[in-house]
Amino acid sequence: MPRPKSVAPLPGDLKFETALLELETLLQVMEGGKLELEASIDAYQRGMALLAHCRGQLAAAEQKIQIMEAGQAKDWNPEEARS
Repeated sequence: MPRPKSVAPLPGDLKFETALLELETLLQVMEGGKLELEASIDAYQRGMALLAHCRGQLAAAEQKIQIMEAGQAKDWNPEEARS
């Protein structure tokens, strides 16, 4: 079985849906049990990075919704939401 994508930093503009799809695919490959040890470790690291990315985007979306629901007129900055 080929090795998963190398563990590289995720691009900042990676969409939530794209990251989630990659994470789901990675999980299926790992659950298949056909990866070698090093490939499994790489896949796990990539999965953790994707998970953190998705959680950050969800947190930013929740913050944006809270601001809109509160009727606040301040500008929303996604970088502040990731902090």
